Amino acid sequence: MPATRTFPRRGLAAAAVLPLLAVILTACGYGSQAAPAPVAHAAKGPKVGGLDTVRIGYFPNLTHATALVGDREGILQRELGGTKVSTASFNAGPSEIEALNAGSIDIGFIGPSPAVNAYVKSGGRSLRIIGGSASGGVKLVVNPEKITSPSDVEGKRIATPQLGNTQDVAFLNWAAEQGWKVDSQSGKGDVSVVRMQNKVMPGAYRSGAIDGAWVPEPTASRLVATGAKVLLDEADLWPDGKFVITNMVVSQKFLAEHPDAVEAVLRGTVKTNAWMEANPAKAKASANAKLEELTGKGLPADEIDPAWQAITFTDDPLAATLDAQADHAVRAGLLAQVDLAGIYDLKPLNKVLAAEGRPAVPDAGLGVK
Repeated sequence: MPATRTFPRRGLAAAAVLPLLAVILTACGYGSQAAPAPVAHAAKGPKVGGLDTVRIGYFPNLTHATALVGDREGILQRELGGTKVSTASFNAGPSEIEALNAGSIDIGFIGPSPAVNAYVKSGGRSLRIIGGSASGGVKLVVNPEKITSPSDVEGKRIATPQLGNTQDVAFLNWAAEQGWKVDSQSGKGDVSVVRMQNKVMPGAYRSGAIDGAWVPEPTASRLVATGAKVLLDEADLWPDGKFVITNMVVSQKFLAEHPDAVEAVLRGTVKTNAWMEANPAKAKASANAKLEELTGKGLPADEIDPAWQAITFTDDPLAATLDAQADHAVRAGLLAQVDLAGIYDLKPLNKVLAAEGRPAVPDAGLGVK
């Protein structure tokens, strides 16, 4: 696995606006046609640590394909043996964090902003980040009749999914680097930032209500299919082209009480990512079939093909980039300084990687002691 370049460590935390950090990666509103029948995978063999069930949450989104594929292909279930995998699908970060805090799920796939939000709001007691899942897959797509270069973005209306979410912070940071001033709360300034759900952006683009959007896949590819052009891939702004878009988190209570089950799930995700890398066409089809099962409609080829190519699935949580993303939120005025030390516990993941003959991944100095 390529080494991840580290950044200077900065501690960060939420001010009164921290609830704004919660990410909304919405279900795509795919429709209501008949979905494929769920694929059942029976729990077989000994239970891990005598545990009956592990409850896993994720979004019906391509950036959560490790979970989609690991669930549909039964890879997670095989690693857990007689302990049954129970899954729940969420449309937004706040609802998944609420379920994790309430004990309705044990492990979740989620973006960096809601993970930071939950950790800080709980005083560092709610969760740990235990692994990576996806990198990249975020683009600035624009109306080519109005915008042909980055300087043309000034004075235009650019959509992001939610005030303070991961993409909103990234766009505000990029705009500041261009020398433009934008009020982070209202979105007004040298660029107008328009916050709206991903699923309504294509309609807003067609109507002319927005001139572009800084969004994750597959929304970016859906806008391109509508006529937009890619002006910027966020990966080009990061060292080695890598930045976290989806993490794995676990409740601290579940991690303390069921470390063997956490390790088994991590074995499953590591094997899932390896299978996806070795079988990209099958993996893409599996993820799309799971999306169809969950939402009623899969993605057409002109959307899923470019979206899939833009996302890198990884076991490494890219900890340094989460720290840098949070620092961007500080500069945007959405966060106050605080220490994130302890948000990661990568010991179970590194144990799994060592068993596979692979090197450990770093926590950027933010690991639990």
